[in-house]
Amino acid sequence: MITEYVLFAVPENMSRDEVVAGMRAVAPKWRATPDLIRKTFVYDPDAHQTGAFYLWQNQAAAQRAHGEAWRRSVMETFGSVPVIRYFETPLVVDNVLQQTIEAVPGG
Repeated sequence: MITEYVLFAVPENMSRDEVVAGMRAVAPKWRATPDLIRKTFVYDPDAHQTGAFYLWQNQAAAQRAHGEAWRRSVMETFGSVPVIRYFETPLVVDNVLQQTIEAVPGG
């Protein structure tokens, strides 16, 4: 499994309500995205930044989802370039599901 961290600036005049409305608007698309296990939206009003932590089956899926078209969309919508980092995710503790999920080595 791979955790992808995505962060980008939003315009200073964009309200929290507008940011959250944007999150709600794209949520159905992400629910229908193959290989995406979980997406956690984040927002920092003081820094005027938003983004997400994504849990993916693999890095190739993350890179497909956040290709050039997606990056252009962020630039056109928010006027900023997203920062993206990838982390190997060997283990996830999920208290809601009451599970510990372990990645399959090499999978």
